[in-house]
Order: sequence, then C-alpha cells, then structure tokens
Amino acid sequence: MFKNLPEVRKAEMYRAFRWSAILFLGFLLVTQQVLTKSYLYRFDHWIKELKHHTFRGLSSHVLLALDDLGLRSFTAIVLLITAAFIGWRFKSMRPLYLSVSALVLLNGVVGLSKIIFGRSKPRLALDLLHAGGLSYPSGHSANALLTWGMFSYLVYRYTHREPFQGIKFNWLVLIITTTVCIVSLIRNTHWFSDLLGGVLIGGSLLVFLIAIDRAWPSTRQPS
Repeated sequence: MFKNLPEVRKAEMYRAFRWSAILFLGFLLVTQQVLTKSYLYRFDHWIKELKHHTFRGLSSHVLLALDDLGLRSFTAIVLLITAAFIGWRFKSMRPLYLSVSALVLLNGVVGLSKIIFGRSKPRLALDLLHAGGLSYPSGHSANALLTWGMFSYLVYRYTHREPFQGIKFNWLVLIITTTVCIVSLIRNTHWFSDLLGGVLIGGSLLVFLIAIDRAWPSTRQPS
C-alpha cells in the first residue's frame, strides 16, 4: 500500500503511528490507575486536599479566559478558519478534511469516554465512577493539545517552502496545553488524572492524523 512513498515520508508515517500507539497505551495506563484507585488516583486526592485560593473579580475573569483556550467552541473556530484560509491559498481541501476529522475524533472518542466512565468532578468533593459525571478524560486538555496541535501542524506543513523553512508553533501548543491544565487544577474543575488522560488521548489522536496525512501524498502539499 505504501510502496511508492518516498523513504523519508514513509519513515515519518511509521514513526507517527508508533507514537500514536505509545500515547494511547499511556492513556490506557492512566485509565487503569483511575479504575483501580491506584497510585495516580491517590495523587489526585492529595492535590485535592491542597488549599485552593478563591479567585474573584479580575483574576477570576483572567483564569476563565485562559481556561477558554481549551474550549471546543473557540478552538474549533480558530482551526477551521485557519484550515479554510490555507486550503484556499493552496487550492486544497486537505487542511479542512484534517481539521474536521480532528474535531470529529475529539468529540467522538473523548465524548464517548466521558459517558462510559461517568466520573464526578472534584468540586463535588466526591470521586465516583459511573455516576453520570463527565470529568474523565478532560475534554479541555485533550482539545487544547489536539486542536492547537493540528493548527501548528497545518501552518508548518504549508509554510515548509521558500522563502520559509516551516513556521513552528510547537512552543504555542505546549504553553496553551500546560496553561489549560494548570488553570483547571487551580479552578478545581478536574482531577489531575483527568487532565493527564486528556493530554495522552488528544496527543494520540493528533499524531494518528499526522500519520494518515503522511501516508497519502498530495501535489498541493510540500513533501
């Protein structure tokens, strides 16, 4: 199936598939820790017992705005507008296909996982599974990594030509994802394992889509 792929592109594809599998295994490990109430579960409750400062006024609004960097309704708009512009510029539908696929996978996989596990949020002072909660895995952390990661990938891939050498926004993805996770802990809206699980499943889906993209060459896209 991939016999005609250039060796460099083929190597990129297989490396991406491997990393996607590794990240997914990490997600399964975090899930096992939550289900069996093991070490990570106890770490969740250690963090929960720390005193949480109550933020009011301007500081509360700032935290909420930072938290919104992982909000799907906001990030989806940014990603789709970016994908549409790149697609128009290079006369290709691939950026939109990748972006829509990322959003569908995010809502399908993460959304279904939330329903299956039904974990309650730390604000309730109860940690219950199959209780109708939507805490695990964190949609905010998964979305922050997957959506901003896809944004970064599209920009890099389609600027990887003269006079550019590929504009990299990896630092932006790292900052946003870390910020969303820290703010969620400060606001007491997620357990630590929720956030870690969200990052791992979001990363797995992102790298999986990159692997798919590398598997099918496009004349509109730099090789």
